[in-house]
Amino acid sequence: MNTKRHVFRLLPLVFLILLLCAGCGGQATGTSSSLDASLSSAMQGDPIITPVPIETPDAASESTPEPTPEPTPDPELTLMALGDNLMHMGIVGSGKQKDGTRNYDFLFEDIHDFIDLADVSVINQETIFGGNDLGFSGYPYFNSPTEVGDAIVNAGFDVVLQATNHTLDQKQEGIEHCMNYWKTHPEILMVGLHDRYEDEDGNLLPAKDRIPLITKNGITLAILNYTYGPNAEILPKYARGRMDVLCKWEEKNGALDFTTINPQVLEEIAAAEEIADAVVVFPHWGAEYVTTPSKYQKTFAKQMAEAGADLIIGAHPHVTQPVEWVTADNGNECLCYYSLGNYVSTQQDPISMLENMAWVTFRKTDGVTSIVDEMSGSIPLVFQYYSGPLRFGGVYLLEEYTQDVANKHGIRNWGKKNLYVEDLWKWSNEILGDSVKSAYELTGLRDPAQSEEPAG
Repeated sequence: MNTKRHVFRLLPLVFLILLLCAGCGGQATGTSSSLDASLSSAMQGDPIITPVPIETPDAASESTPEPTPEPTPDPELTLMALGDNLMHMGIVGSGKQKDGTRNYDFLFEDIHDFIDLADVSVINQETIFGGNDLGFSGYPYFNSPTEVGDAIVNAGFDVVLQATNHTLDQKQEGIEHCMNYWKTHPEILMVGLHDRYEDEDGNLLPAKDRIPLITKNGITLAILNYTYGPNAEILPKYARGRMDVLCKWEEKNGALDFTTINPQVLEEIAAAEEIADAVVVFPHWGAEYVTTPSKYQKTFAKQMAEAGADLIIGAHPHVTQPVEWVTADNGNECLCYYSLGNYVSTQQDPISMLENMAWVTFRKTDGVTSIVDEMSGSIPLVFQYYSGPLRFGGVYLLEEYTQDVANKHGIRNWGKKNLYVEDLWKWSNEILGDSVKSAYELTGLRDPAQSEEPAG
């Protein structure tokens, strides 16, 4: 708008006002002076402008809006577990070096990527580290080199299970030496064998103080390991309170009842549920060389689920057994791997060469931790050994195992039986069923066969 044109239209009115003011004898001097100043300005042709504040845009409103933060993903923890590290003498002999020392790092070289990827990796150490000075022995009374333990440490395992039917093969001296060995490796949680859980007065500690725990990614797992017993019907005094036992036993004489679960097991599972995000139980149980769980395994699994177990992973039968969800009478659900089979051995039955790597993913959402079914499953493995002499030959993914390799298996000479890939797949499908998943799809590892860059 042209402000100056409006000012000149007002000049006649201004003169009239001045005349009236003059007639009043100059009484309103302050007003007259102000008006004179305005008139002088107007006469000079300058417009009378009332300043209008200019609104300055808010700098923050013109800046790039802050992006909406991505929601924090729910924490996850992946557990990997292997079956029996069964150190027959052929495997023991494989680790002897030319200079007389022993090294067993080769036991885990074929699966090191899976160990590295898992947040918690577990192995069942079937045989005892009773002390190298006792000499090495195989079945029926095992004593394995402590260098096998060194290999477990070097491979990066997080948990080792020591409660098996061979734990007492070298009696009290054997368990003392084994415990002392693992005390030198506090970075690994050894379970199933321990000092007595007693206070200064010899009283048993409360159940909550007897629970081994491991925490990764903000998720805490209770790890419990029990064996049905030693290779005997009586639990020796020196082992009571030191080896964790799955079956009920009599306080007065140590007699084992293999048909009844130890009440202490259920007490500890219930206590573990109160202090951990998830409870994982590793029972040493079942009938050897039988691919179906016994009625006692079924019963014990339901009882452990009812007490609060979230995951059960079994060992001892030397063959794989099914994987299923167990529902307890109180509605609790638990994923159960009845048996992973062996990890290494030189057994003579072809079906014992098939083994299972358990792969289980936990996720915590709004404080509740559960198993992610689609991210959990079974990864079938095959153990290879050679004969003449018996020696370690390697661990293969079943999905990569070929008949050419099977034709070189030492079981042909040692067990007088042939090993066929089609049989391994048949047993895997029949026993493990829908739990079987491709190793690379389940874990997210890149398949080496697909890792080469395309040409061009």
